[in-house]
Amino acid sequence: MEQYNERYRRILGDPRFDELVRKRGRFSAILSALMLSLYLLFILLIAFAPHLLGTPLGRDTVITWGVPVGIGLILIAIILTGVYVRRANGEFDRLTAELLAEVK
Repeated sequence: MEQYNERYRRILGDPRFDELVRKRGRFSAILSALMLSLYLLFILLIAFAPHLLGTPLGRDTVITWGVPVGIGLILIAIILTGVYVRRANGEFDRLTAELLAEVK
């Protein structure tokens, strides 16, 4: 038990741990803020300008602009998740592995 506590103290005292936490937190906050902003914009469009999203795409269709915009919002969420996973599996995992290898 004592050896685990010592490892935790060494990890928490390592400046690379702070760097990892800071980078990961900042990156996830930026992506979250971007997604929440886009979602808020979508909701505000629905609330204050429903005619924009309710306009049909063309004369011969009943599909409105709200459908592709809504699908686009979902696609952006998937893409942002992929961006985060790519960086987490690359840079963040590398930093974690380096940190753990040093405290073994």
